[in-house]
Amino acid sequence: MAAAPEILVTGGAGYIGSHVLVALLAAGYRCVCIDNYSNGSPAALARVREIARNPLEAYEVDIRDFDNLRSIFARHSIGSVIHMAGLKAVGESVRNPQLYHDNNVEGTRTLLAALQESPVRNFVFSSSATVYGAATKMPIDESAPLAPESPYGENKAEIERLLAACTSWRVANLRYFNPVGAHPSGLMGEDPAGTPNNLMPFVCQTASGRREELSIFGNDYPTPDGTGVRDYIHVMDLADGHLAALGALESMPEGTVEAINLGTSKGVSVLELVESFERVNRVKVKRRIAPRREGDVAICYADASRARRLLGWTATRTLEDMCRDAWKWQRRNPEGYRSASPS
Repeated sequence: MAAAPEILVTGGAGYIGSHVLVALLAAGYRCVCIDNYSNGSPAALARVREIARNPLEAYEVDIRDFDNLRSIFARHSIGSVIHMAGLKAVGESVRNPQLYHDNNVEGTRTLLAALQESPVRNFVFSSSATVYGAATKMPIDESAPLAPESPYGENKAEIERLLAACTSWRVANLRYFNPVGAHPSGLMGEDPAGTPNNLMPFVCQTASGRREELSIFGNDYPTPDGTGVRDYIHVMDLADGHLAALGALESMPEGTVEAINLGTSKGVSVLELVESFERVNRVKVKRRIAPRREGDVAICYADASRARRLLGWTATRTLEDMCRDAWKWQRRNPEGYRSASPS
């Protein structure tokens, strides 16, 4: 009897990718990971194996390397793809748009070309709420116009268009809102290289003393406490969303392309998150109010009802869970994956 098809996970050594791999392996899927380790770490994959206690095939390869991709795919029977590989810093994309287009868009084009002769039928893409830009209607549903305001967001929208042309596949474009938190074991979490791009690592690093203070950009927005409101989703809820997408695609006809928000459908302010972190973890986060950043919007949160309807998925973990798990990861791994294994 032939072995079950494998799941290809690109960018599996990154923050979200590693958590998705743990969820897949725990559910009994056979997985193949490819990553060039520009945003991830081989140590993250070691932690994946430690938690899941299931084998994982992993290759150090760039998604722009057509020949190596073809060689890997010839050795494996890939039935589904979860594509998360790519550069991800919005600010960096503004400073170097060509780098982002080459890596993210052309890399995806190369990946798709290498997969053409494979038996792939299901493709889950790690898209982003940045494709909506500064949406004016809240909550944001998938019918909102795509108006990205950064090269990073434009990359995501362009890749969604590429996937729309893959008429023999079933495609789910998962538009993430703001992933935070960590695996509840404390063995895996967000490990930004250099200056973080997201709020929660700043909060954790300030609470631990690695940073002197947290800057809150703007307290004069038209929100209940004046700080920006976002939709924060626990990374393990996000991982579960990928499993739900894989399962749902199986029953959809070939040529289906669905855009699906993954969020909590609830807005949380920056100040609310910081104060919740302090309360749950019994720590203080020194902070100061800084001027607004150009391009930041006051409020952004998802309408995630399509995910509930199509995937049978809804976020279940609380803001307190996000804060608790992120702090556990930080305390057990003060230097991220460069720390010795805490187990």
